Amino acid sequence: MKTLQIQQFKQFKDEITRFMMMYKFALDALETKIEILKEEFQFLHDYNPIEHTKSRLKSPESIINKIMRKECDISFPSIKQNIKDIAGLRITCSFVSDIYRISDMLQGQNDLTILETKDYIKHPKPNGYQSLHLLVGVPVYMSDRQENVCVEIQIRTIAMDFWASLEHKIFYKYKEAVPQTLLQELKQAADSASALDRQMERLHNEIAEIKESNQEVAGDEMKQIVIRDQQFQIPAALLELMDYGQGND
Repeated sequence: MKTLQIQQFKQFKDEITRFMMMYKFALDALETKIEILKEEFQFLHDYNPIEHTKSRLKSPESIINKIMRKECDISFPSIKQNIKDIAGLRITCSFVSDIYRISDMLQGQNDLTILETKDYIKHPKPNGYQSLHLLVGVPVYMSDRQENVCVEIQIRTIAMDFWASLEHKIFYKYKEAVPQTLLQELKQAADSASALDRQMERLHNEIAEIKESNQEVAGDEMKQIVIRDQQFQIPAALLELMDYGQGND
């Protein structure tokens, strides 16, 4: 009897380890994709829309507690079906437009399946929370089978992330019994963070337009000369001086 119990425990331990490994591998695959997109975007556009990323994996204890709160069966198929945030990836950007740019890039990946989208930027939560949530199916190739593993992706700006982190700490401190006055101030802070995002994006766009305009002017003022089959860019004003000097000779 004791030997049977040991074998059953070992089997359960192996199963839960394998189950959690699938979610870890899904996170690893997603983080690799994000890193490739970052490097490609930096190379092509000389700009990186992603400030940083952070991944997390729920502990088995946290998973069991959540499945019990949901009053679902405690089994691996039930957990997989009812808990969608076992694996989570948070992507932090500078600007709101970057959020949708990254979302479009992820949706363009043929091997990813977008299971659900919740846009809390266009439709913020009543407390002021803003973020873009994606549930993504990631293919994971095990030794004996392929699994489509669900990962929750949260994409938000630095300001949104700052607000959400502080809001979480406040709720944890008060054990979710937050006074109404603080709730109102948190909502006002969320509105201020949203206004800051809009202002910073406007400034970013204006600077980009000025830079582009200066580059166009600089391009107009440069002309090409060919020396020994090699092309060189020189200012038009300098070329005019060279022509004037040759005419005086």
